[in-house]
Amino acid sequence: MNKNRSIALLVLLLAACFVRPAVAADTKSQLVQIQTQLQIMQDNMTQMKQSFDERMGVMKDMMTQQTDNVNKMNTAVQNLQKVLGQQTTDASSKVDQISGQVQALHDAVDELKARMAKLSKQLDDMQAAQQNISNPQSSPSGSPGGAGSTPQAPPPDVLYNDGLRDFNAGKSDLASQEFTQFLQVYGNHELAGNAQFYLGEILYRQGNFQQAILAYNKVLDQYPGGNKAAAAQLKKGYALLDAGQKDAGVQELRSLISRFPKSPEAAQARDRLTRLGVAAGAASRPARPSPSHH
Repeated sequence: MNKNRSIALLVLLLAACFVRPAVAADTKSQLVQIQTQLQIMQDNMTQMKQSFDERMGVMKDMMTQQTDNVNKMNTAVQNLQKVLGQQTTDASSKVDQISGQVQALHDAVDELKARMAKLSKQLDDMQAAQQNISNPQSSPSGSPGGAGSTPQAPPPDVLYNDGLRDFNAGKSDLASQEFTQFLQVYGNHELAGNAQFYLGEILYRQGNFQQAILAYNKVLDQYPGGNKAAAAQLKKGYALLDAGQKDAGVQELRSLISRFPKSPEAAQARDRLTRLGVAAGAASRPARPSPSHH
């Protein structure tokens, strides 16, 4: 009995000796497979990282190029805006310069007319003097130089020319007196509308915009066919804008463009409306403000 038991134990020991090497070999094989798979996975991860880095590098280069292109476009747009702004400024300056030249030309024409009228008056006086010399009996007793003569205003051309000269010289008070006297004595003269316009200009220069508006209104109402009608309406629009009456000023400038579309004053009105950001649409002539409101 004891012998059989010993034999069984011996058999078990021998079996255990043969089984352990087999298990150990199998475990080693599994470890080698696992290590191999891990190495493959590491290689794959390395390749994926390398590919990802390459793609990121390409994307970064593309982003850099796009950023450079955007910056170049922004720079080009800014330069274009500067050029357009400079051209707009130059155009506005040219319009103002041309307007000033046209105004100066009008003044020169008015002065030339006054001089021609003065020469015509001198010729008439010379002819009258010659007739008086030839026929002394025809000279009335109350002729100039006689005892019954009374002070008279200068001839219209002389008075107007003096006012225009003083206006251009900046002697506003003296010019205002001369133009006012001209209107009082020669209210129906062809230069009366011009005299009234320059009274408005004097008030505008002094910053008295409300009174200037009334003076320009007289030009438009009393001398609508005069050569200062467009200029008076333009300056009235400016005076309204300067007085803070934007809507009325815009309406007046639009009315000017509608009434005198091809005049230099219409070009100035369009330029002013453009600078105000307002369309130069047609408008009816606004009603005159009541003098009692000013």
